[in-house]
Formats: sequence, C-alpha cells, structure tokens
Amino acid sequence: MKEKDYIEELISKNLKELNDNEPPEGHFERFEKKLAKQHKKRTFSLNVVWKVAAAVIFVFLAVNQGIIWFSPDKEQPIQSTGREQVSLASVSDEYEEVEFYYANAINSGLSQWERMAAEGLITEEEQQMMDTELAEFENVYNKLQNDLAANPNDERVINAMLEYYQTKLSLINMIVDKLEEVKQKNNRNHETEI
Repeated sequence: MKEKDYIEELISKNLKELNDNEPPEGHFERFEKKLAKQHKKRTFSLNVVWKVAAAVIFVFLAVNQGIIWFSPDKEQPIQSTGREQVSLASVSDEYEEVEFYYANAINSGLSQWERMAAEGLITEEEQQMMDTELAEFENVYNKLQNDLAANPNDERVINAMLEYYQTKLSLINMIVDKLEEVKQKNNRNHETEI
C-alpha cells in the first residue's frame, strides 16, 4: 500500500501544476502523425501483395520454361507399326483413363442409337447421316493419331484428341437425348389416343 500512498501523495502535491499545465502547442498534431506513422508500418497494402505474388509466379513460369527449353533429353516419337494404333494411352496412364472413359461413354451412346434404330425410331436417311458423321469422326481421329505418333508430348495434339472425344460424345448424347424425347412424346400421344 505504500506505493499507492506515494502516488496519491505525489499527485496531491502537484495537483495545481498538473491542472494548469497544457501540453505544448502542436502536441496533438505531432501525436496524430506518430500514430498514423505507426499504423502505416503495420498494414500491408493489398496492391503490394498482388505485385509480389505476380512476380513470384512470373519467375516460376520463366524458370519452368527455361528448364523445358534447355532440357537435353528430347523424347523420340512413338513408333507405330501398321497393326498398332497410337492413342492417348501411349502417352501416360492418366490419359489412358480419360480415353477409356470417353471410349466407353461413346460406345454406350452408340449402343443406344442402335437400339433405337432397331425399334424403328430412326429413318434410313437419319442412319445414313449418322454413318457419314461417324466416318468423318474416324478420319479426324486417324489424322490425330498420326499427329500424336509424330509428336507424342505436344499438348496441342493431346488437347485436340481430348476435344475430339468430347465433341463426339456430345454429338452422340445430344442425338440420343432428342430421340428419347421424341419417343416419350410418341408414347404420350399414343396413350392419350387410347
């Protein structure tokens, strides 16, 4: 309790001086400047963070491209015989899985097409159009296989093959879905007539 008494005694002795003394002129302005200066030191500008992140990404990409450009071990093209077919599976295991998925999905769509043709939902003209489209897809696929055999690690060729699969699957699914809609409308019309 002595410390408390000492502080109280000190304040009571100097009470008059403490009440009469004003801070020197400009004190509050200097105090605000110091506070603002301390506040600026503690904050990071989002703009600075974005610039640093962009610089780091740029350096990473530049180093990556330099490594790719100057790497001495260029892979040889995939050799294909007349019997073997070059496909995405020959590039990597991941692409093999993607190719397997698309091949199965396309085959499933073609099976639905054949089933609808057997049910008589498809005219001879529509069947010929589909056969023509499939033949064109096959020509594109053969060209892509040749390109892939010549450039097995070219991302453009790989992406073109992936787009080929996506387009073929989309086309088949779209046609099958439209035929399913027509089939359902016909079934509803027959049910309302009965």
